Amino acid sequence: MTPADKIAASDARARFAEEAARPDSEINLARAALLIGAEEEPRLCNVERYLARLEEMGEEARALLRVAEGSRVEAFNRYLFDAQGFEGNQADYYDPRNSMLHQVLERRKGIPITLSIVYMEVGRRAGLRVEGVGLPGHFIVRAFERDGSGLLVDPFYCKTTDAEECQKRLDLIYDGKVTLGGEHLNTVGTRAILVRVLGNLKAVYIQAQLFRRALAAVERILLLTPHDLEERRDRGMLLAQLDQMPEAIAETQSYLNLAPEATDAEAVREQLKKMHIRRAMLN
Repeated sequence: MTPADKIAASDARARFAEEAARPDSEINLARAALLIGAEEEPRLCNVERYLARLEEMGEEARALLRVAEGSRVEAFNRYLFDAQGFEGNQADYYDPRNSMLHQVLERRKGIPITLSIVYMEVGRRAGLRVEGVGLPGHFIVRAFERDGSGLLVDPFYCKTTDAEECQKRLDLIYDGKVTLGGEHLNTVGTRAILVRVLGNLKAVYIQAQLFRRALAAVERILLLTPHDLEERRDRGMLLAQLDQMPEAIAETQSYLNLAPEATDAEAVREQLKKMHIRRAMLN
């Protein structure tokens, strides 16, 4: 990053922190999701411009829903999936751009969580009531008709779905070991949605050994859920990968102090010993 990019990324982080500090019901999902992208790609993500694009799409969809006959949800699906061309990026699922809302709006491709954000944010602007539904390993939405009945929609596969199909999806992901329960179809709050976006980015970056970017994702998760001990543990491990040993040791020791009986405590203690050795070698 250039110095200007670093300043812009720092500003995006500060603005994201402001959103994260709000009560869940007051977090602006679209703005917060775009601020994730603004930190990742400060030259490409103009937050206000993409918010304006969501408004424009919402107005277009609202006009269509106003005259729609039959299912408003199906009419909205035709607008978003057929007319606008949004779809799941099945060819390159782990491309980090799939987790950045501005890139999803540009490319019309994404993963379940970001396509669901598009669906929710455009739908709400169109006057459609939409909720996020966080299935294990997959994310969908519930959109409501005029009479209050809700339909499950899978934005990744561009269609309505139902509990039976959701179970089939879980069977593919978890080899038949997870049974769909009512709790899996509960509404997911804004904070949890953003944590899921950042968790996806974190996993992609760790796989690519982009540890500084993964650390940035973890730090934003901790802005949303500051008491998440597993994220604090991961922050320590990532700091160690970046040879920031004093901070890594402090964070890892803090995790062990707060979760001494954790299932991974012994493994983490071994990692902590290695961190102390590395610190001594670096001095």
